[in-house]
Amino acid sequence: MPPKFKYTRDEITSAALNLTRKAGSGGLTARALAAELGCSVKPIFGLFKNMEEVQGAVLSAAQNLYQSYLAEDMAAGKYPTYKASGMGYIRFAREEKELFKLLFMCDRKGEPPKPGKEMDVIIPLIMKNTGLTREKAELFHLEMWIFVHGVASMIATSYLDWEMETVSDVLTDAYMGLKTRFCGEAGN
Repeated sequence: MPPKFKYTRDEITSAALNLTRKAGSGGLTARALAAELGCSVKPIFGLFKNMEEVQGAVLSAAQNLYQSYLAEDMAAGKYPTYKASGMGYIRFAREEKELFKLLFMCDRKGEPPKPGKEMDVIIPLIMKNTGLTREKAELFHLEMWIFVHGVASMIATSYLDWEMETVSDVLTDAYMGLKTRFCGEAGN
């Protein structure tokens, strides 16, 4: 009969996620995780093949948490839906700095760009709000997202410490500027 461990995969993943929050992705080691759990490394490697598998579980948990930020902000109704997606991204960067860095500020060389599932909502929304073609709406979103990511990155690295009201104002300014450029002075 295999040994019974006092921790589950989910509990170890949760501890690894919390450790990453505190120490960044570089702080997630077997020894540090065992210390976080208050055990030896045996329970970790009894449930995970190696630390790469633990890191994969942390990535997945961080991605799920990020998606919950987007869903929450988009459903709250405080901002128009498209703006809410940017506000959720920036709020995640503010509240989960190390997880934001793990997901969005790592070397992506050789990794093909892969749109998130939120694109199924966002691109049609831009098309509806602006009258742009799909191709133009995708370019509009890319340019807007470059701006949003820049603000989020500066907040995640503590370069900026803007209140969310200021963030909201600058996102509106950027959106209106892009809308004018893409749709003309009349705003389409």
